[in-house]
Amino acid sequence: MIDDLPVVDAVVHAYNWDRDNFANAHADILLNVTAEVGMASPVGYRLPRDAWASNWKMDEIASVSFLESYADLAVHHHLPIRAFKDGSCSLEKTAEAIKRWPDRFIAYAGVDPMEGKRALEDMERQVELLGNPVGLKLYPNSWVGEEFRAWFMDDPEIAYPCFQKAEELGIKVVAIHKAVPLGPVPMEHYKMDDIDRAAIEFPNLNFEVVHGGMAFLEETAWQLARFENVYVNLEITTSLLTVKPAAFAQAMAILLAEPKSIDRIVWGTGAMAFHPRPHVEAFVRDFAFDEGMVDGLGLPQFTPENKRKVLWDNFARMSGLDLDGRLERIQDDEFAAALRENDGRLAEPYSTTQVAGRAE
Repeated sequence: MIDDLPVVDAVVHAYNWDRDNFANAHADILLNVTAEVGMASPVGYRLPRDAWASNWKMDEIASVSFLESYADLAVHHHLPIRAFKDGSCSLEKTAEAIKRWPDRFIAYAGVDPMEGKRALEDMERQVELLGNPVGLKLYPNSWVGEEFRAWFMDDPEIAYPCFQKAEELGIKVVAIHKAVPLGPVPMEHYKMDDIDRAAIEFPNLNFEVVHGGMAFLEETAWQLARFENVYVNLEITTSLLTVKPAAFAQAMAILLAEPKSIDRIVWGTGAMAFHPRPHVEAFVRDFAFDEGMVDGLGLPQFTPENKRKVLWDNFARMSGLDLDGRLERIQDDEFAAALRENDGRLAEPYSTTQVAGRAE
């Protein structure tokens, strides 16, 4: 919690970027792309590459989120990136998170739709193991073997069976990586157009556009305006708050071309790609539209009430989860106790991790 506002970080990752985890040549490309993005952090929160490209443990994700930053809850995504032996963020780590801290962590399953029947069977297995995860994480690329392949959200043969299976299994949210291309790949699969038909055909699913605001802003804004089951997750976009605040303001201004869209934008940092703390501080304590933007564009000002929507309320609506009940149950857990023992002060960046002392 920060300044009396509760926080759910809707994307955290216990990446395994150790080279022993590489499955094919795509892994090095993906690591380089993520490393470039991860450098968008202020002084004091940057790690040298050899420290950053680690096999992060769930203990570290938990302590960075709950002791070094302000998150009350966090959503751990199992990633189906077959360029890595364990998918980059393993299913086992996600299962560990919800077993050890069931009120702190929320689970997303993850499959590769291009694996066809195997993907559907894998989804069933993951739902059983994770105890009914609320979300399903997808990528528009497939990294199986050396061949580059990709798919679209409106493909009735590749995408729709996954959506149908998700509905059958009680999954509420389909999160799709968009806007940020993962290496030298065709951009067409990272555009927004294919989400339209999926949102129409599956009205009972909520579609969460991960990295919304980094590209295709007008298209994303129109989706928010037209489809009540489309949400935007600000992962990576939130990093602009500390390095390019004017760019963040511009992105938010376009996304909120329809003022009611403020109800379908959710907070995400992408830790461990970034340290989550400076971005949420900048959002809560510094960010506001200037009066010219409010008056000239008819924007809703980012009042504490609207910031709470982004940080908390909108994810509760999207997921259907009782976040307030979780907030009550964590008041005396190990993280709350550790913060009280430290008089409410947060731990220093990365001080609770294997790379303590290496932040630059």
